[in-house]
Amino acid sequence: MELLRPSSLEELDGGLLLHGGTEVVPLLREGLLETERLVDVRGVVPRGVDGAVIGAGTTLAELEVEPAIPDALREACRLAASPQLRSMGSLGGNLLQATRCWYWRLGYDCRLHGGDRCHARDGEHREHAIFANEFCASAHPSDVAAALVALGARVRTNQRELAVEELYRLPDEGNRSTTTLESGELLLEIELPPAGASVYLKAMDRKRWAFPQVGVAVARHEDGSPRIALAGVAPIPWRIEGVDDLDAATPLPRTEWKVPLARALVRRALAALA
Repeated sequence: MELLRPSSLEELDGGLLLHGGTEVVPLLREGLLETERLVDVRGVVPRGVDGAVIGAGTTLAELEVEPAIPDALREACRLAASPQLRSMGSLGGNLLQATRCWYWRLGYDCRLHGGDRCHARDGEHREHAIFANEFCASAHPSDVAAALVALGARVRTNQRELAVEELYRLPDEGNRSTTTLESGELLLEIELPPAGASVYLKAMDRKRWAFPQVGVAVARHEDGSPRIALAGVAPIPWRIEGVDDLDAATPLPRTEWKVPLARALVRRALAALA
């Protein structure tokens, strides 16, 4: 395998992009990713916080102690992983995490791998989605993504600018990807709009350092209205307008428990901002 370390965006020319490595390296080791060219982008991706702009190479550990960062984002970073992983994992990499669905991770010929079946729907799915789960029942694992969606953040890549929410898409028969990124597109910066108070609450199987069973981010914006985004409940970060939207959930038999849990967390988060 060839390892490249470009010093400018102009030097990018194909290959599998790598930053902190906490996601890509395990997937390579497990054979879920394959490449002949690995591109270390630490030399070209901005790092650090400059006002409302965050470099995509900033680590979660750096963000969780940055006082200028909204509470929801700092808390999402703090709860995302162990201290070792937070000190290595980048903001951009966290946004692009692959699903934790064990069928995908074990290499089953599921729909995200190009197959014609979602094995989780008929198999073990206790930790899976309660929204948009007909084609693929996987649950998006990023706490940070939900916080940024609630905050209304925008992302700049080497090709365009878009809302963080628009970075994600539901997979379908024509396109199995859960992101809208093009080949070779690289996350560079995230911009936070003005926002008031915000909060991130998370339910997980362990007391700490586990992926969200349900994560709830709520941010109050300039017009006073709350913006709510959920983690762990759909194949992508999931936006709802309020508690009543949870009535539209379509849980599988063993994910029904997530609905009352999400309802309780949303109410608690809204009360915290009241």
